[in-house]
Amino acid sequence: MNRLEVRGLSHAFGGLQAVSDVSFAAAAEGITALIGPNGAGKTTLFNLISGVLRPQAGSVRLDGRELAGLPAHRIAALGVCRTFQTTALFPRLTALENVMVGRHARTRAGFLSGLLNLPWTWAEERAIRDGALSLMRELGVADCAGEPAGALSFRQQRLVEIARALAAEPTVLLLDEPAAGLNLHETVELGGLIHRIRDKGVTVLLVEHDMSLVMDISDRVVVLNYGRKLAEGTPAAIQGNPEVIAIYLGGDHA
Repeated sequence: MNRLEVRGLSHAFGGLQAVSDVSFAAAAEGITALIGPNGAGKTTLFNLISGVLRPQAGSVRLDGRELAGLPAHRIAALGVCRTFQTTALFPRLTALENVMVGRHARTRAGFLSGLLNLPWTWAEERAIRDGALSLMRELGVADCAGEPAGALSFRQQRLVEIARALAAEPTVLLLDEPAAGLNLHETVELGGLIHRIRDKGVTVLLVEHDMSLVMDISDRVVVLNYGRKLAEGTPAAIQGNPEVIAIYLGGDHA
C-alpha cells in the first residue's frame, strides 16, 4: 500500500527545468531513497513535496489526499515533515527548545492563550517538554538538551533536527542528506536509527549521496538525472542498471 504518491511533478526556475514529469510512490512503512548526481533535482523534489515550492504541474498525494499547492505548515500538520540538506536549527535556542518547536503543529495553545498564561497551557507545555526530552533520549542527544543548538557538533545538530521533525508525529519523514558530514561509524548508527523510525510505522523518503547507506537500508530506490526519473527499483536492480552505472561512473559501462 502506497502512502505517498507523486505523479507528473514538474517545476522550472526560469529556463531551467529542475524537475520534469517525475512520478513515483513511497510505500507505507517503507524506506524509499532518491539518488542522482548533483543538480539532478532531488532537493527541489523534496521542496515540492513539502510545500517549500509550489509545483507548476503534477500531483502529490498523502493517503489519497492532495497536497500540491498547500502551504508548508499545512502539509506538516497533515503528516509530512522534513530535515534539510544544511541543518536549519534555531542557533540561539537550546537543543531541547528546537525539538519542542517541532511539536507546534500538534498543540492547541495559540498566541492569545499563551499571552494570558491560562492554566491548561502549563500542562500542555510540560507535555511538550517531556515528549521532546523522550525523543532526544531515544536519539542519544539528551545530554545536550540545555546547550545552544549553534554550539552543538555537526552530528548532534543532525540528530536534533531529526528529533524536531519526529516531534510533529509525521506519517512521512523526508530526510535530505542526513549522512552528510558524518564519519563511517556515525553513518552506520544513522542507518540503524532510520530503520527504527521505519519500524514505528513512519514512511521514510531519503535523499542521500552515501551509496553504501542507501543500498543497505532502502526498500526502493528512485534515480533522478537532469530533473527526470531515470530508473526505479530494488537496491539490487539499481546497482545492476547500466544507465545508472553510466551516470555515476561516466561513459558506457553496460
